[in-house]
Amino acid sequence: MSTSAVTVASAQYPVEFLESWEHFSAKVSAWVDEAARAGANLLLFPEYFSIEITAIFGAEVYGSLPRQLDALQETLPDFLALFATLARRHQVYVCAGSYPVRVGREYRNRAHFFWPDGRHAFQEKLQMTRFESEQWQVSAGAGLAVFDCEFGKLAVNVCYDSEFPLLARHQVERGADLILVPSCTDTMAGFNRVRIGCQARALENQCFVVQSPTIGECAWSEAIDTNVGFAAVYTPVDHGFPSDGLLASGPLNQPQWVIAELDLAHLAHVRAHGQVFNHRDWDGQQRHLARA
Repeated sequence: MSTSAVTVASAQYPVEFLESWEHFSAKVSAWVDEAARAGANLLLFPEYFSIEITAIFGAEVYGSLPRQLDALQETLPDFLALFATLARRHQVYVCAGSYPVRVGREYRNRAHFFWPDGRHAFQEKLQMTRFESEQWQVSAGAGLAVFDCEFGKLAVNVCYDSEFPLLARHQVERGADLILVPSCTDTMAGFNRVRIGCQARALENQCFVVQSPTIGECAWSEAIDTNVGFAAVYTPVDHGFPSDGLLASGPLNQPQWVIAELDLAHLAHVRAHGQVFNHRDWDGQQRHLARA
């Protein structure tokens, strides 16, 4: 495998009622072990899958939107330590979905990214849904990150962020050839909005985009009560790539990993020799807009 190649595993992750931290740790460890044994060296978990941790605090906490955010700060150090340990143990990169983190007097939806040596950084969600901002009081984050990996550069768009093209474009212009999209949607319409956003970002930037959703019913949780979707890997739509831009996907709402082999070096070829030059022709859009 070339140095620009990576095998990515995207989780169709079933959120459940877990009775203890040990149950959550064992579940996540088993998922990471399965992906690593399948040959994956980059793993993606979904947005807000961490909310299933709130079950361990009892009904007074998991039944309250503000209390669950507060309680989750207690397990944040353990969450980060768990994924750092798993990344080191299996020598894999991991995007640990997202976790609500208290920053000053507000909460932000933060996606932590781990390297095989256990260190980590994060990307915060920038565009908030109505539920997050109006009911849950989760605030917009700040900054757009690009992460350097052995195989190249990648970035993260957290769920709704994937529906706004300038965010991914800024990251691609900084060298990201792969966009990871952890998502959490409770209707097929919501899932399809993110799915379409992911495929559009792959098309217009001639890059790879990988989506990972939560799935399953959690009637006990107002935050993640219903979860629908499937994981998928999207590509440019041009020479050497699938004619529909879909490299891999899983069956709807079935727990599993979706695994695909990517070579980021192939993107340079299609950007230089493709039928179209979506990646390059963004500059032309700017010129047209300047004349409008």
